Amino acid sequence: MVTKTDQLLKEFINLHPKYIDLSLNRLKYLLKKLGNPHNNLPPTIHIAGTNGKGSTLSFIKNILENNNYSIHTYTSPHLEKFSERIHINSKQVNANRLLRSLEYIKKINQKKPITFFEITTAAAFHLFSKHKADFLILETGLGGRLDATNIIPKKLISIITSIGIDHEEFLGNTLKKIAIEKLGIIKNTKNVIIAKQNKEVDKFILEKLKNQKNVHHFNHDYKFKSINSKQFVFKFQKIEKIIRRPLLQGIHQIENASTALTAAMILKKNNFNIKLSSLGKSIYNTKWPGRIEKVKFKNKYIILDGSHNLAGAEKLNQYLKESNARPNVIFGMLNNKKAFEFLSILKKNIDTLYPIKIPDEKNAYTQEEIYNISKELHLITVIKKNLGTINQSLMNKSNKYILITGSLYLIGKIRKNYL
Repeated sequence: MVTKTDQLLKEFINLHPKYIDLSLNRLKYLLKKLGNPHNNLPPTIHIAGTNGKGSTLSFIKNILENNNYSIHTYTSPHLEKFSERIHINSKQVNANRLLRSLEYIKKINQKKPITFFEITTAAAFHLFSKHKADFLILETGLGGRLDATNIIPKKLISIITSIGIDHEEFLGNTLKKIAIEKLGIIKNTKNVIIAKQNKEVDKFILEKLKNQKNVHHFNHDYKFKSINSKQFVFKFQKIEKIIRRPLLQGIHQIENASTALTAAMILKKNNFNIKLSSLGKSIYNTKWPGRIEKVKFKNKYIILDGSHNLAGAEKLNQYLKESNARPNVIFGMLNNKKAFEFLSILKKNIDTLYPIKIPDEKNAYTQEEIYNISKELHLITVIKKNLGTINQSLMNKSNKYILITGSLYLIGKIRKNYL
């Protein structure tokens, strides 16, 4: 059923000729008319990066909630419904409250050109400013420097998660160019955390931040070390003892967890009440749907993973190697992504490929396009009419593992309609 909120969000998409047009000017104008709600937000933890933003946010949120703090969060994209993006005082925003806010924002904007992400970010800031909380955790949408979330004036902690190649048409086609855009969130911030990076990016970032105070850097000895501040070392081995193995799957989630734990230790050093005894449980019990999420469905194990870039494919492939699952794969992807390279990474650790065009996404690879790519890679590939017939076919296979990957949009559709 199409709701009033759905209709309104559809209207917002049509306010600007481009879905993505990185700039802060349109949002500044709208926020000023709203009374600058972004200047009235709780202490903010801001997270940018290519991969790991949502998982890191979830780990931090769980730690803070288990220490009796109230949390606002803003994430994107959503899996099943838009309200997943906005949590107020640790609860998903109420449908009526969200609708009232969106209607108000629409009225104030007066049909001025503005992108979907900008106007919905304005709605989120409006909602956050009306409700008190101890912390706000913000995830960037795309990039950092010109991302709508980066309009806030100051941050308690800025976090840069793993940087890889993605959205080259907006951020640049090299790791250094992309890193510069991500580092754009580091302004007027008290503390900076740099998560584990590849060595080229790591060296570049440290050079860029050599004059920045309170930088906590995850080096390749699996330690967080402080730069230009009092000595602060958090050893990876200690992290493993604290968390055992989180519900979130994959070695990269231990890296994301270590980033979150570093944030917790920084807060503790800044006189926030973080109990060390809470950390293990907080990390272990954290959930973040659609990121190597393993679900028991009838007689099968379904692995849902929204990876869509090559760094995500590498992490997913590492998990498949470790688990020795060799699943059948339902694969769909937006056509601005690198499907050939993505599938070539997974090739040795998957069984049969079932291509699918992501439902209701006009900018997605067709089944035939994916089939042609898979032929080049010599993958066993089967085309079925739709997700329903693919599901029926896979339920009758002896292989008990099914992987669904290539797009968070695809994961959302399947979670909503089939699981």
